[in-house]
Amino acid sequence: MQAILALEDGRIFRGLGYGHPGECQGEVVFNTSLTGYQEIATDPSYAGQIVVLTNPQIGNYGTNQADNEAAKPFIEGLIVREFSAISSNWRSEQVTDEYMERYKVPVLAEIDTRALVRHLRDRGVMRGVISTEVSDPQALVQKARAIRKMEGTDLAKVVTTPSIYQMDPSDPRSQLSDPLLASCLDQTAEARERRLNVVAYDFGIKQNILRMLCRENCNVTVVPAQTTAEDVLAMKPDGVFLSNGPGDPEPVDYAVRAIRNMIGRVPVFGICLGHQLTGLALGGRTYKLKFGHHGGNHPVRNNATGKVEITAHNHNFAVDPDSINANDVELTHVDLNDQTLEGMRHKSLPLFTVQYHPEAAPGPHDSHYLFRDFRKMMEEWKG
Repeated sequence: MQAILALEDGRIFRGLGYGHPGECQGEVVFNTSLTGYQEIATDPSYAGQIVVLTNPQIGNYGTNQADNEAAKPFIEGLIVREFSAISSNWRSEQVTDEYMERYKVPVLAEIDTRALVRHLRDRGVMRGVISTEVSDPQALVQKARAIRKMEGTDLAKVVTTPSIYQMDPSDPRSQLSDPLLASCLDQTAEARERRLNVVAYDFGIKQNILRMLCRENCNVTVVPAQTTAEDVLAMKPDGVFLSNGPGDPEPVDYAVRAIRNMIGRVPVFGICLGHQLTGLALGGRTYKLKFGHHGGNHPVRNNATGKVEITAHNHNFAVDPDSINANDVELTHVDLNDQTLEGMRHKSLPLFTVQYHPEAAPGPHDSHYLFRDFRKMMEEWKG
C-alpha cells in the first residue's frame, strides 16, 4: 500500500503502508532503542502518539504474547525505515506485520527516518497523520493541525484499569517473560509471611513493573487512576506505587490530590508520570520537553553515589527542579544529556520517585535497585 505521513508544519513523507490499512493520528515522537519494539508498542505511556523508531530494521524477531506490556498496543501508529516481512526467533508466535494488523495499528515504512527524526529534533515533536486512504497531502496537513494538543490532555483516565485487580509472586502472569523469576522467589510459608502489600496506581502501568514488585515478594493490588487516598489507605497497604502513564500531568488533578493526602502516611514510590504527579503534589511545576526522552540508553547520574546509570526513558514532560522546595526534598538524579531532573527523595518522609523506567524489559539493569530500596523503605516504616 502507498502511505503518506503529513505533519502539522506541512512536511510530507511518502512510503509504503503495512499493518492495518487506513488512517491514524497523534503526536509524532521518536524512540532510539535498538530492541524492544513490542514493549514500545504496548506501553500505555504512548497513548495518543505515533512512534518513529530510529533502529533501521524492525519486525525481524516477530512478536509473542508474553512480551506484551499491556493487553494490546497503545501507540496510534508506527514509522520505520525497513519493516521485515518475516520473523526469525524461537520465541516468535506471529509476524510483526500480522500483529499490527490484528490490533489495527497502521505502519509506515520505506521512508528516510533519519530525516524525519532530525526534523523533529530541530522543530520539536508535532502532530501528524498517517494515511493509506487519502492521496491529497494538504488535506492531511489540515487534519494534523486539527488534532488536540498533548498539553492539557488527561490520558491517564483513558488507559487505566476499569476495576481493581490483584497479583502476587505465585501468579503465573508475574513470571511470563522471565522464566528465571520462579527460581528467585521463595514460596515457602515463611516467605509468604514476609510478603508486603503494595497498592499500585494504574496511570498506564506496564506489566514488568508488576513483575518487579512481585520479585520483591510483594502482593500487589492495582487500582484505577481516580481512586482516592482514603480508599487506598483503607486497604492498609505497606506501600503505594505510582505508575507511568501518558499525557500531561497537570490535568490529572485528582491523582495530585490523592498523592498529597498520602504523603507521610504511607511509603510512596513513583516513576515517570508518577514522578511528575508527585512533583505537583509537593508544590512544584512541570513543563513540556522539546522532543522528549524516548530510548534505552540515557545516562543519569545518581547524585548520592556519583555513579552513572544507563537508563530507559519515555516521557515528554518533566518536573522543574527550581520549583521544588530544597528544604524538604533532595534532588537525587539528573540526566547528563540535558540536565533534566530524573529523581527526588523527601528528606524526612518515606517518599522517592524517578522520572525514568527501572523496569524496562529489553533494557539496562542498572536501576533495578530502586525496587529493593522501595521494599527496604516499607520494611523500615512498618518496623
